[in-house]
Amino acid sequence: MVLSRLWCVCVLFSVFCSLLFHTGGEAGTALLQGAVSAVTVSVSLAGPLSLWSGLGNLMQTLGISNILYNPLKPVLGRLFPSAKRDPELAGALSANVCANLLGLGNAATPMGIQAVQRLVNPQQPHQATDEMCRLVVMNTASIQLLPTTVAAVRAGAGCATPFDILPCVWVSSILSVTAGLSAANLLRRVWRDV
Repeated sequence: MVLSRLWCVCVLFSVFCSLLFHTGGEAGTALLQGAVSAVTVSVSLAGPLSLWSGLGNLMQTLGISNILYNPLKPVLGRLFPSAKRDPELAGALSANVCANLLGLGNAATPMGIQAVQRLVNPQQPHQATDEMCRLVVMNTASIQLLPTTVAAVRAGAGCATPFDILPCVWVSSILSVTAGLSAANLLRRVWRDV
């Protein structure tokens, strides 16, 4: 709601400035070029996202996500204790984490939603649990081994070497997840003390 209002204010301010400075022609041209670029990038992303989303659904259907939970068990079991006693939650979490490791944020979303639904506290269904907050942090600042979505965008924009950003992605994603989980842990303790 707030973002839609913010975007409306930005668009109206831009239109006002283009009228004020008599640059309506340039603004119209830029608007049309931006629309063409948006369609081009969207079409170039459709293939990889469809492929990886389908692969994620196939992994869940075949039970591969439950098999992937075993190597992730030490970390996920510590972050999400509920996963130790709920196999469906464990499968959804492992599929979500694997999709995020491959840089497939859009493909990870359905598995993340499924995991959040399994984490709902029946006594307080409208209150986020600590595990839900950790899952949101991990999805927002996901550790990525292969940033396939970013690489697809870069390739669609004409980059000859779309994966040359790997070291930067690894460092920044590890730091962001560490900072996010640390902040969630700190805020959990502060909130409980209040």
